[in-house]
This record gives sequence, C-alpha cells and structure tokens, in this order.
Amino acid sequence: MYINKIEVTDKRFNLGNGAGSDAVNDSTQYAYAICELHTDSSVKGIGLAFTLGAGNDLVCKAIQYLSETLQGREIEELMADFGSVYRSILDSPTYRWLGPHKGVMQLALAAIVNACFDLWAKSRQVPLWKLLLDLSPKELVATLDLNYLEDVLTVEEAENILKGNFTGRTLRNGVLQTGYKAYDTSVGWFNYSDEKIKENVARAIDRGFTAMKLKVGSDDPQRDIRRAKLVRAEAGNKTTIMLDANQKWNLPQAISICKELSSINPYWIEEPTHPDDVLAHQTLAKDIAPLKIAAGEHIPNKIIFKNFFQAGAIDFCQVDCVRVGGVSEFLTISLLAKKFNIPVVPHVGDMGQIHQHLVLFNHVAIGHENLFLEHIPHLAKYFKNPANISGGYYAVPAEAGNSSDLVTS
Repeated sequence: MYINKIEVTDKRFNLGNGAGSDAVNDSTQYAYAICELHTDSSVKGIGLAFTLGAGNDLVCKAIQYLSETLQGREIEELMADFGSVYRSILDSPTYRWLGPHKGVMQLALAAIVNACFDLWAKSRQVPLWKLLLDLSPKELVATLDLNYLEDVLTVEEAENILKGNFTGRTLRNGVLQTGYKAYDTSVGWFNYSDEKIKENVARAIDRGFTAMKLKVGSDDPQRDIRRAKLVRAEAGNKTTIMLDANQKWNLPQAISICKELSSINPYWIEEPTHPDDVLAHQTLAKDIAPLKIAAGEHIPNKIIFKNFFQAGAIDFCQVDCVRVGGVSEFLTISLLAKKFNIPVVPHVGDMGQIHQHLVLFNHVAIGHENLFLEHIPHLAKYFKNPANISGGYYAVPAEAGNSSDLVTS
C-alpha cells in the first residue's frame, strides 16, 4: 500500500456558551490541522493536530512542507524503521530552525505521524491499540526516536521495559473487557456559572463518572476557592476532583493559592504555572506536598519531559499525542515516564479519540497504572466513530485505525 497523495485540511468547530473556556484561553473554537495520506487503495490515514483555531492555517502549511518525503512510500516499509523516518522529518535541516521540536512545526509533525500510524493500523485492519500490542518490543521501539534521551533511556532499556512487563499482560488484559475509566472535564469550564456547574456535577454522577475537573485561575482567588468548595459539596467526598489553572499563576501565587485549595483535597493541581519553567514546578512540588502536580499538555517534546521527570517537578504526566510528535513521541515519553515511575494521564486535544487506544497500550504493555482518561464531549458529533462512554468508562474501540476519521459535511 503506497502513499500517492497527501491532503491537508483546516477544520474548525465553534463551541459557544462557555464551553472550553479557562483562565488564559477564552476561545470558543476548537480546531484540527488534518493530514490525510491517500494510497493506491481506498484506505487513507488520518492524522490530527489540535489548536484553538487562530493559527491553525500555519500548522496546515507546515504539514505540507514536512510531509513531502512521504510521497511514494510503502506503509509497511515506512513503519519498519519509523524511528529513523521520524528523526529525518523532525530534524530536517530546512525547517529545524523554526523549532526545534516545538511550536507550529511540532504540531505539524504530530498530524503527520498520527496519520502514518492510522494508515498502518487500517492497512492491517486492526484498531491502533491492537496494532501496538501485537508488535514485538524490538518492532515497537523501532518506531521511536530516542535521540537525546540516551543518558536516561537507551534502546536496550526501552525494549527491556516492554519485555519485563510482558509476563504481566494476562493480568492487565482485563482492561480490554472492562474498558478504561474516564473523568469528566466538561463539568467546570471557567466561564460556567455556579448553577451550571452544579447541574453538570449532578449529570456527571448520574452518567457514572467518579472523577471530574474544575477550571481555576481567577483574578480573585476567592472565586476559585468558593467554586472548588461548591464542587466538593455537590460531588461528595468519594468523588475525585482535579483543579486546572492553565498556567495562570506565577510561582509565589501558585504556592499561596494551592495551599488554600488543598482544603478540598484535590487529586492534583494541573498546569499551575508557566509550562517551560521546570524549576518553578520543582519548587512548587516541594512546597505544596503532599498535594500533587499534573502537567504536560503544553510540554512540546521528550527532552523537556525528561527534565521535568529528572527534577521531580511533576507527579502526573499529561502528554498529548496531538501536541508532541504524535503517537511515536507519545510512546517514547510513556516509556520514559515508566522509567521514572511517573503515571501517564494524557491530555486529550483529540477529545480522547486516539488516546483511548494509547492508554490501553500503556497499561497492558508498559505496565502503567490503570487510572483514568480525560473525556471532553464537545466534538463527538463530528467523528465517524466517536469515543463511546458508558457508565463512566471508555468502551474499547473496535474499528480499524486510530478513530480520527471525521464526518464529511
């Protein structure tokens, strides 16, 4: 199956009514820069990169530039040594100056890589999670680029993590029957009224969710504290509650406010400060312990994740395969997180479509803890096979590919 045409689409979706709002983003739009790999058959690979609309066209243009080398490639031959292919695109001497490994170029890479994995799974007529689980450790690691990680994770170590967890697969395979637990992010968007939040908490509990998130980061910290207490009162003490500041605070503010918010016993504080500031996260983690920190949706690559892990700066890794360099780098970071004993709880710029596959692989093959996966429902109607949530769990996807196909309209 040969790639004979590459198509790029700028797709944007209006949300409205406060959905998607947070302390630093008042955008009412979600968007995908979409890479489509057409072949000499009817099968095509779909890859997504996520933005908030503005600048989505820049990512699309970058996809066009970076994907040129895939023209004419046969998918099995391409994926047999995809780690090398990945590095050649990532470190293209023509465009590397525009990163490296971050920003628009990294988002474009995500869409391209995700399209390659989608096409590979579709060509074998299996869901992405099964494709990955069926690969040998050597084959899986061959799809990764461990360059710049050799000081903490070699090819041999990566293969050994997979080999060492192979015997426990039988016990962990149960998740393929039960599905993967979800948590509801749409309960507490930043611009939702208190009444709306109360209604959403009740609805989430009725739907079987036992974990949910509230957006914080108000100019007046007392608003955050009041709303956090509101969610705790409505949800009850048995419900897991996460708080997300979306990078709003500087370090002194974060230390002060996190200590006040600890009164509602949050499971984590997410993105408390600037996502590039490893040392601020390290200081904060020490000052607010045992309260835990989650971050990753704006961490652009494996090297910065390595630094966060080495510094003990985060407790939960929220890597997102439509932010970093696609499925390949997501798996690299997941192996790296396992080396440092950091749980992976992805951010879902894809609305969970691809990540519902990846968390199954992470748990079964790598031995990551079976925690939960973020659920955001706002784009479900636009996907051909939207993630199916039942009783607070993601159903295991059965369709071939990575579940990224969008309805045509």
